[in-house]
Parts: sequence; structure tokens; C-alpha cells
Amino acid sequence: MASYLASIYGTEQDKVNCSFYYKIGACRHGDRCSRKHIRPPYSCTLLLSNVYRNPRHHEQDCTITDTELQAQFDAFYQDMFTELAKYGQLVEMHVCDNVGDHLIGNVYARYKYEADAQRAVDALNDRWYDGKPLFAELSPVTDFQEACCRQNETNECNRGGFCNFMHLRYASRPIRKELNHQLAVELRRRKQQGRDTAKGVNKRLGWKERLALEQGEPLSETSDGRSDSDATGEAKRDWRSGKSGGDWRSQPRAAEADRHPGESAEPAVPAADSEHEER
Repeated sequence: MASYLASIYGTEQDKVNCSFYYKIGACRHGDRCSRKHIRPPYSCTLLLSNVYRNPRHHEQDCTITDTELQAQFDAFYQDMFTELAKYGQLVEMHVCDNVGDHLIGNVYARYKYEADAQRAVDALNDRWYDGKPLFAELSPVTDFQEACCRQNETNECNRGGFCNFMHLRYASRPIRKELNHQLAVELRRRKQQGRDTAKGVNKRLGWKERLALEQGEPLSETSDGRSDSDATGEAKRDWRSGKSGGDWRSQPRAAEADRHPGESAEPAVPAADSEHEER
């Protein structure tokens, strides 16, 4: 009996666990689903919900051309890729272009190691992007071929953006090629630094120190004995700098002049999501 239950876990034959949540990490019924959504305690995949905003989905009278839309998405993709690559060995990243509330603007990132994904979730839940708070969680998705709509790949899906499977939007090939090349160079550098540290060479900056420098936080002394200005200069010359103009912050984007004296600078609690449609 146990072997049978294990064989049907997460499939349509499973009457207890939600197959959609298991395959795509999201369900259009949300917490009102009649089946269980078991959040994984550890995973190599993380989910950032509702991050990408396609102007054609959010603006009624959008007149943006296909070329301009692709350029905007390329900038967003580069911004996200370079940020997520800071937390570990990033294997793949995907952005949903669906319209349904449970999939719209979702960003999935799969790392080689579970510890890297957990580190990214812990860090990103304290971050803001483009004036909005980020909500990161571990996702059960491991096979994106099963999660994606096969009919969409051939432009045959009649459900369009409201499809319950992923409709991915892809960055331009030169952008993806350049980012993957730079990531490979970065991973080789990290590996070499680890070998040098093991041999007794001065230790380089760890991921926490590098992240603090890129966020503009002061460091009293770097781990390899260099001055703060030298380390900061190296971080600025790093390839990992997004071009979308997105505002990566640990606080909401608000002008200091707009706040009255004595007003708290803490971020406001975001409003609750609207309820999903009935099944």
C-alpha cells in the first residue's frame, strides 16, 4: 500500500495532495483548494511570486511595440539573474508570462544545492524590488518540462495566458548566452578562491560580505585585509549589475522629503491578495 501511495504522489490519481501545486508550485484555488499543498522543508528551487509586470497585462491602453517589450523584459531578466546568482550556483531561471493570479509574473530559480536556495529565500524575503516587497519560498518544482504548457511552445494553447501550466517568456539569446558565460566565469573564480583559501592564501570576501558591499552597507574590515574603498570598487566593477533600473532595496521606495517629522520609516504591510475564483 505504501509503495502504491508513493507511486501516485503528486499525480492526478492522488486524491489527497494537489497535483498542480506539486508540478508548478502554485494552484489557482490557493488555500481554498480541496487537496493539500505540502510546502517542501528543503528544495533546490525557489519561487518569487508576482514580480514581473508585463505592461500588456497591467495597462489597458498599452501601445508598446514587440521590440520595446522584449527590451524591457531583457533588462528585467538580467536584473533578476544577476541578483539570484549572488546566493549560489544558479542552474536555471524561468519567468512566467501567464495572466492567472497564481502564476502572473512568477520567477522560478533552481540552484545546484539546497543550501543555496534556502540562503536566497532567507535573504530575498527582506528585500524590495521596484518599490514592492518580495515574497520568496521554496518550491517543489524540479522538472520544468512537466510544468510548462507543451501546446504553448507550438502556439496551439487555446487558453492563452489563463492556462494553468507555465507559459514562459524568454530573454533574447545574446543576453542569455552572455549571462551564462559570465556565471560560468564567476563559478570558476569562486572555486579557485576556495582552493587558495585551503592552501593558506588570504581569504577572499564571502557571500555575506560581498552582498553587504553591493547593498551599500559599511564594512569595518574586509576578510582579506583590504580597505573598504578597494573592496567597494571591486564590487562596482563586478559583472553582476542589472540594467532594468529596478530598485533593489531593503526598504520601500519613498522619498525622505515626503515623510513628516517623526513618521516611521518601516515598510507598510502589503494588502492581502484577492481571493481566487471558484473552482
